[in-house]
Amino acid sequence: MTNTTISANEKHYPRVLSIAGSDSGGGAGIQADLKTFSALGCYGMTAITAITAQNTQGVRAIHGVPPEILKAQIEAVVEDIGVDAVKIGMLHAPEVVRVVAQAIRQYGLRQVVLDPVMVATSGDRLIAEETVQVLVQELFPLATVITPNLDEAELLLGHPIEGIAALEPAARELQALGAPSVLLKGGHLPGTDVVDVLLEKSQPSQRLASQRIESLNVHGTGCTLSSAIAAHLALGLDLATAVARARAYILRAIAAGADVRTGHGHGPLNHGYAPMAMQTLSAPR
Repeated sequence: MTNTTISANEKHYPRVLSIAGSDSGGGAGIQADLKTFSALGCYGMTAITAITAQNTQGVRAIHGVPPEILKAQIEAVVEDIGVDAVKIGMLHAPEVVRVVAQAIRQYGLRQVVLDPVMVATSGDRLIAEETVQVLVQELFPLATVITPNLDEAELLLGHPIEGIAALEPAARELQALGAPSVLLKGGHLPGTDVVDVLLEKSQPSQRLASQRIESLNVHGTGCTLSSAIAAHLALGLDLATAVARARAYILRAIAAGADVRTGHGHGPLNHGYAPMAMQTLSAPR
């Protein structure tokens, strides 16, 4: 809860802030986040870190938003509306990372889901090399959970992760970098099943498995999953339950959009396959 005060007898929407880049193609970034928040009955807000020119085939250009404008966006939202959960996506430069970290500390933002976006589905690199270390140092300790995919985890750890058996040790390595909890996504491993590992502080690891859904339309899956986790945290669920609900949502969104053609490359999920009505919370937590 932030410094925005709501009395106990007032209702408010579950408020989720996405701090991420804009995807002009609408399948990932803040566009995917807002669709996900809305589909799960939450009120979505944004602080845009970068503007990208991209579509289903790839990223054509990236224009970073000045750090002072990013700071102003976060302040405007937090100081008026308030925030119940935060999803952090594309942070392309060290100064951007520092602005976000400072805002989390200044406003005491909780329920922070950090998706360390580094490589797009198309293979395009989305983060500068010098930003990675700052991201780990500044934001990992402030996050409730980080949600790297296999490529991102390998970049962070500096070595390959080969096979399902290597997921849990890799998650423990990532946790040792400072993140309280890690959801390591194993979807890039071969096989008929997709296996993820959730590692929470002082808890046994959980292996989460589901049957792989064959689809070309997987652009924005990482953005969608992390934003779905944040939405469920804003709704009051614990982390393990939020992750399980978010995985269920994204699997259905992939399945619902698998046979739809959008563009000529990796198309989006069907975020709105079964939207929920906007929820309300009776009092701030």
